[in-house]
Amino acid sequence: MTVYGCEPDEAALFRELAPRYGVVPTITDAAVRDDNVALAAGNRCISVGHKTRVANSTLSALRHAGVSYISTRSVGFNHIDVDHAARVGISVENVAYSPDSVADYTLMLMLMAVRGAKSTIRRADAHDYRLGAVRGRELRDLTVGVVGTGRIGTAVVVRLRGFGCRVLAHDTRPGAVADYVPLGELLRSSDIVTLHAPLNASTHHLLDAERIAQLKEGAFVVNTGRGPLIDTAALLAALESGRVGGAALDVVEGEEGIFYADCRDKPVKNESLVRLQALPNVVISPHTAYYTDHALGDTVVNSLVNCLNFESERRHWI
Repeated sequence: MTVYGCEPDEAALFRELAPRYGVVPTITDAAVRDDNVALAAGNRCISVGHKTRVANSTLSALRHAGVSYISTRSVGFNHIDVDHAARVGISVENVAYSPDSVADYTLMLMLMAVRGAKSTIRRADAHDYRLGAVRGRELRDLTVGVVGTGRIGTAVVVRLRGFGCRVLAHDTRPGAVADYVPLGELLRSSDIVTLHAPLNASTHHLLDAERIAQLKEGAFVVNTGRGPLIDTAALLAALESGRVGGAALDVVEGEEGIFYADCRDKPVKNESLVRLQALPNVVISPHTAYYTDHALGDTVVNSLVNCLNFESERRHWI
């Protein structure tokens, strides 16, 4: 098994855990590209990270090298053209990891947003310890709309119950974890809207200008899903006009090549991100909600298990 795009902490876990599963990993910190496909030679299974898009030409080259299975160390598939992979004969599967990592982080972002934490911390860092001009709000007094109630969205709903707030939900497959309502009603009724839908063609710009206009005046938007769930230009306009009360975003459109990089000494080539970060009522973090020791362990173990299951099924077919 070849493991691409492997950070040092992931690499340490792969080296520790792979022998327990009888797997000999080839590990590289480089993302999979056309020019390093040879590292997968002789291995039918590879594991890739979510931080870099896998080009279609690379998928074709991997198949030519004998790869027939990719386990992506993420819940989302938006960095891989799964249809193209299938056409060339490669199966792609995601991994499950503890939803608690993202759910905990989502609640933290909600609380930071409604308590104006960014401005408070910035003032304190500058030794200005006066109270802010805007009072915070308590979750028990608010209605929270959860868009997408898969494993992570459901875990968010469970946590919200402890705060005593009203919870609304929207999903294409409603369950029993909350009061399910049409998306328009959720947007009009919620003081906080948090996004947990998968990114695909039908959810791209799920919050577009029209839907952002439906938001309750002064509502907060939280996104720990994928950046393109939101039309960033429309959100910026609503934030800068004051119609939207604030946002807490762990993911943004165009984050690729910026998040996970040290950009302190170079310009950030994403004007929307720069504008968002300049706003006092917007919290930005670099796609880090998933990043806990528990979730990372789950990711590595399930990457190994996925590949072993694929090989077992393949032998059964043969």
